[in-house]
Order: sequence, then C-alpha cells, then structure tokens
Amino acid sequence: MSDNKPTFVFFGTDEFSVQVLETLREDNLIPSLIITVPDKPKGRKMVLTPPPVKTWAEANEIEVIQPASLTHLEVKPPSELIEKLKVYPVAKNLNFSGTGAITYNLFLVASYGQIIPRAILDLPKNGTLNIHPSLLPKYRGPSPLETVILNGDRGTGVTIIKLDAEMDHGPIIAQEKFSLDDKNDFISLRDKSARLGAEMLIKILPAYLAGEIVPQEQDHSQATLTKKFTKEDGYLNPNDTDLVNWRKILALNPWPGAYILIEKDDLKIRLAVKSAHLDDQGQLIYDRVVPAGKKEMSWSDFQHGLK
Repeated sequence: MSDNKPTFVFFGTDEFSVQVLETLREDNLIPSLIITVPDKPKGRKMVLTPPPVKTWAEANEIEVIQPASLTHLEVKPPSELIEKLKVYPVAKNLNFSGTGAITYNLFLVASYGQIIPRAILDLPKNGTLNIHPSLLPKYRGPSPLETVILNGDRGTGVTIIKLDAEMDHGPIIAQEKFSLDDKNDFISLRDKSARLGAEMLIKILPAYLAGEIVPQEQDHSQATLTKKFTKEDGYLNPNDTDLVNWRKILALNPWPGAYILIEKDDLKIRLAVKSAHLDDQGQLIYDRVVPAGKKEMSWSDFQHGLK
C-alpha cells in the first residue's frame, strides 16, 4: 500500500482479532481507535481479565473503548462514543495539519462478537468491512472455524464483506480459498485465516477505497448457519466414531474443550482431553489430558494414577 494510509476504527476481541491487527501493523496499517468488549472474570479465581485486543491496544498505545453493548446506540440520542466514531481528529494524521476533524475512511470488524447497529455501520464514508473465516454464504455465525473442522471439510477460506444490518449477510468484497487436511486444529486454522484475511484486506483496500470494487451480493439461498458451542458440546460420546471424536478434540480446544467421563469408585471423573491422534488403524489415542482440579499430564501418567 502507499504511504497514504487510510484512517479506520477496529472492532475486535479475541486472538483472531489480534492476529489480524498484527498482520496489518506489519504493513503499517494501524487503527486510530479500537472498540472491544469489557474485561471479564476468568478462571477458578474469577480474576478480571482484559480481552486480548485490549492488551494489544495498550501495548501499541492505541486508544481502546469497551462498551458493554452497542445496540442501545440505535435508538438513543448521539452519545460520546458515536461522536468519537463520527470523526477522525486531524491532529493525529500526519498527512494533515492544523486542527479539526475528518470522517474515518472505514471501520473494520474481525471477531468482535457483538451486534453493531446500522447507526454505527454507516458512519464511515466507505462503510464497515468484516473479515469472516469461511466461504460465505457458507457457515455464517459465531463458529465457522470449529464447524469446518467438525464437518471434515477439505477446503475453506476467508471472505471480506461490507456489513449490513443482518448477520454475515452483506455483499462480498473479496474471497480466497485454501485446502485443509485432517490435522488442522482450531488454533492453526484460526491463525492462518486471520493472517490471510488481513493480507487480503491490505491487497484490496486501495481499489476498494477508490471505488473500483463492486460488492457482489451473496447467494442467500446457499446460506448455512453455525451455532455457539457450549461445554456440553465437547463430550466425546463413546457411541460416536473415533473420527468424529477426534475432530471434536481438534475443533473445540481450547474452548469449550473436549472431555470424557471415567468411572472410578462409583464416581464419574470428568477428564479434559487436550490432544490426541488417530493410529494407523484409525483408533483414537489420547495424548494429553487434564483431570478435574489437576494439572495437564500425559494419558499414560493418568492411567498409572488410576491403578
């Protein structure tokens, strides 16, 4: 891209978002403002923990705002946040001098996880773009990466869309495919998709901002939806095939995690399965596990402890 970098606000939350930000930063494409979710209690001690994007923003000295929700801004009078999103302060832009403000070129969303109302989406002059890790209209919704792995798909991709009022419904700006194998887990697929999405954005942004890209409407008749997974979805049912359960382990770690139930002394022990593999006969072999309330260990060490 040229030295004339666009001004933009970034909406994101998790490690996918951070990977997008890191890849953009390598091209000196840095947001002026970041919107993320509030800090949340985590772990057994419920320690208040910032989202990964907030940590990244503070490390890079970028202003970050953490609204609990944005949907109320659709109906209420303009708030301080709306006013911040309306204009980009010229004093921060090295291409301008003096005081005053201009409109942001665009907003960028990558795994934000909250509804953004139309009142915000339409604020920048070039709209709001979203990096979605699937080949839209396939796998709309919150868990495209997990669903790709669970279904054993041999290929997937990343789509950049211009957001509208409906979830993952907007017209396509760019789309790229890549192949998969049986060993792709959630983290590797997440990071690969995030990097690709950011690289796609870097490549298409000059043409998009110049009005040279015509957004293509999705074929909504082909749309499929993904679900939000819960801890119960991670249960490795012995009635399922080893292949199905292996895919669960690959797809659902680190969250919500895969687990089995083992009986000992008339009690059922919940055992988190962190990693596993299929042997040459296609049998599922556990590698690393975490018993409830204990540290991670090898499967063989756990079995020795049961004796």
